[in-house]
Parts: sequence; structure tokens; C-alpha cells
Amino acid sequence: MSKLEDKVNEILGINEPEPKKELVKQDFKPAVPRREDNEKADVDNDYKYSRENYYNLIERGQEAIEGILDIAREGQHPRAYEVAGQLIGQVGQTVDKLQDLQKKLKDLKEVPKTANQNIKNALFVGSTAELQKMLKKDEDTKVKDITPKKDDTKDKWFNL
Repeated sequence: MSKLEDKVNEILGINEPEPKKELVKQDFKPAVPRREDNEKADVDNDYKYSRENYYNLIERGQEAIEGILDIAREGQHPRAYEVAGQLIGQVGQTVDKLQDLQKKLKDLKEVPKTANQNIKNALFVGSTAELQKMLKKDEDTKVKDITPKKDDTKDKWFNL
């Protein structure tokens, strides 16, 4: 700036704008840092992380709603109110997702307790040759019935 501009800014009490700081990758931090507890199961760690993210999204959404409502009140523009309504709906959906997360975790933890312990269907894992050997072995162990049976039409006895 020139000396004249500096003097005018000084007389008017206008401060020079501070130079903008360029953002470096180190300045960015995740909104919710991921912390794993090695003593807990992955399901519990994921639940805790998801829950923290949902809370963070809801809080940011509420701040955004307050800001867009202020803008809508000042401008009285219908589009601003429409955007505010959409934002309120999205925050509401996030709250529903948080509740669904709670239900899903409850369902996951109840599955092992309510699982049926009886085996209804069994699956043979092996080759066809092994299956045939197993079936042949079962046939050989069965006792054949060689008792004579009576023919109803003729009164003769014969062996099958």
C-alpha cells in the first residue's frame, strides 16, 4: 500500500486486513478422531465411532439451521426458507439413523443368545468318492431281512 492509503486508513480507523493464512494439511483434524479400544470387540468400537459421528453431524446441523434461519429472516426470500426446511429434514434423518444404530447394536448382541442350537440341515463337505464310500459303508452295516413272507394270493412261502 502507498503512504497515502496508509494515512487515510489510519485517520478513518480502518485496520489493514491480516494476510490470509494458507491452510496446510497439518491444520486439518478429523471431526471425530478414531480411537480403538483393543479390549472391546470390533462391533463395539464401530458403534462408538458411528455414534460419535452422528452426534457431531447433528450438532453441526443444528448450528447450520440456526445460521440459515437467521439468513432467511433477514432476507425474507422463499428459497432461503426452502433450504432451511431441507436442512431440518436432513438433521431429522440423522437423528433417526442414530436411533437405528442403537437398535441394530441391540439386535446384534441378542443374536447369539436367541440362536437355535439344533441343527436342522447338515451339509456334507467332501468329494463324491468319499460320499459313495460312506453310503456303501452304511448299506453294509444294515441287517437284511431274510424272513419268509407270505403271499396273500397263494399260500406259498418264498424268500426275497
